[in-house]
Amino acid sequence: MHIYLVGGAVRDGLLGREAPEHDYVVTGATAQQLLDLGYLPVGRDFPVFLHPVTRSEHALARRERKTGPGYRGFVTEFSPDISLEEDLRRRDLTVNAMARAPDGTLIDPYGGQADLAARTLRHVSEAFSEDPVRVLRVARFAARFAPLGFTVHPDTMALMQQMVRDGEVHALVAERVWQETERALGEARPDVFFAVLRECGALAVIFPEVDRLFGVPQPPQWHPEIDTGVHVLLCLRRAAELQASTAVRFAVLVHDLGKGATPPQHWPKHHGHEGGGVKLVEQLCDRLRPPTALRELAKLVCLQHTNVHRALELRADTLLNLLQSCDAWRRPERVSELLLACQIDAQGRTGLEERPYPQRAYVEQARAAAAACVLSADERQGLEGLQIAALLQERRLAALQALRPATAARVDPAG
Repeated sequence: MHIYLVGGAVRDGLLGREAPEHDYVVTGATAQQLLDLGYLPVGRDFPVFLHPVTRSEHALARRERKTGPGYRGFVTEFSPDISLEEDLRRRDLTVNAMARAPDGTLIDPYGGQADLAARTLRHVSEAFSEDPVRVLRVARFAARFAPLGFTVHPDTMALMQQMVRDGEVHALVAERVWQETERALGEARPDVFFAVLRECGALAVIFPEVDRLFGVPQPPQWHPEIDTGVHVLLCLRRAAELQASTAVRFAVLVHDLGKGATPPQHWPKHHGHEGGGVKLVEQLCDRLRPPTALRELAKLVCLQHTNVHRALELRADTLLNLLQSCDAWRRPERVSELLLACQIDAQGRTGLEERPYPQRAYVEQARAAAAACVLSADERQGLEGLQIAALLQERRLAALQALRPATAARVDPAG
C-alpha cells in the first residue's frame, strides 16, 4: 500500500500558497484494508475514508468509464492494481494532477509543474469532456488564479466550447451549478468565472438572463463602459475589491437583469428595468435554488438600487418607504448589504471605480435616525396598535425631514 498527497495541496504548495485541505490517494490497497487500519468510510459514490487521527480524506485509486450523459454517467472501478498515474489521468487540469510521495518526491506525469510556470489551465486528457462540471471548475479556477496571471489554454477552451455544442452542459443539475457558482463568487476575481463561461458558450445555457446583458447599451454619460454585460463584470470585480459577502456579490450579478429585456428601440434608456428585473431574478433563482437570504437580497437590490442612487434627492416619505421595504428596523444588516451593493453598482464603471458614494452614509444615517424614534409607555397609553404605528411613523418622518437640510444635494442618476 502506498499513500500520496494529491491535487490542490500539491499545486498550492508549488505556488507558495497555503492549502486549505490535504487529500490523499491510496494505491495497492482495498477498502477492507483501510477499514482494518481504523479509517472511517465517508464516500457515497466511491471509497473515500477519513484518516483515524488527522481526519484527512484518503481515496482509493480509481479509473472511470463514461456510460451516459452528465456528471453522473460514469462507472467507477477500484482495484489494488490501479496505478497512481491512471488515477491522476482522470483529473480535470494538469495543475491538479500532481502528487507527492511521502519522501517529498514530486510525481508529475502530465506536465502540471510546467503549466504552473506558464500560468496555464490545461486539461489532462480528452476524458475532460466526459464531465460537464469541469467547465464550471475551469472557470472557477480561472477566477481564483487570475490575479496570478493564469488563463485557460486555447485547447482547453476549444474543448469546452465543443462540450457546449454537444449539449453536455445542458445535463448539469441545479445543485452542482449553484455549488460551483457560490464558490466562484467568493474567489478573487468572480468576474472571470462568468467571462470564461461566456467565452465557451456555457453562460447562455446556464445563465441566459446574464448572457443577454452583453451587447445591451446604456447611456454613456452614466456608463462609460456602455455595455451592460461589461458593467456587471466590472461590478463583480469591484465587489471583490471591497470584500463584499457572497450575498452582495450575487445581488450585484443580477441587479440589472431587467435591462436585458428592454426593447432595442428604447436603448440606451431602460425605464422600469428595476421592477421587470425582479421577475427575471426570481426566474433565475427558481432554476438554481440559491439560499433564501441571497434570493431576497438580490430582489431587493434589483428593485431599489435606483432609489438608493437618488437617495439624496428623495422626499422624506419616499426615503422612509425605502427603509421600510428593507425591514430596516429589525434587520439593519440588510440595509448595509443593500447600500454596499448600490455603491458597487455606482463604482463598477470604467474610470469611476473610486468615485465617492455619499448615498451610502446618508441612508445609514437616515436609518439610524428613524430607528432611534421610540414611544414611551406614557405616549402609548390609551392607543391601539394602528394608532401607535401611525404615531411612530410620524416621528420617523419628522426625523428624516430634520436630517435633509444639512445633507441633501443634487447627484447624478446611476441606474
